Amino acid sequence: MREGIHPDYREVVFLDQSNGFQFVTRSCAPTKETVKLDDGRELPLFKLETSSESHPFYTGTQKSVDSMGGRVEKFRNKFAKAGSLLRK
Repeated sequence: MREGIHPDYREVVFLDQSNGFQFVTRSCAPTKETVKLDDGRELPLFKLETSSESHPFYTGTQKSVDSMGGRVEKFRNKFAKAGSLLRK
């Protein structure tokens, strides 16, 4: 490999700021802060707004389109006549 052209690929701690969940993986993500882990290692810290631990899709709290207070039904009723006119 040529020297000086590859990004700095190293272990990085990703911290979900919404719930404090953190995990360690290898990354090239740019960081300015570091964090000391329980095992004594000091690693770069990358802060996230959401992760799989807090995202509504992965936690099962995401609302489906059909349960949005009848919005889909209102749309279907509003344009049902226009659709039937186009089909003729």
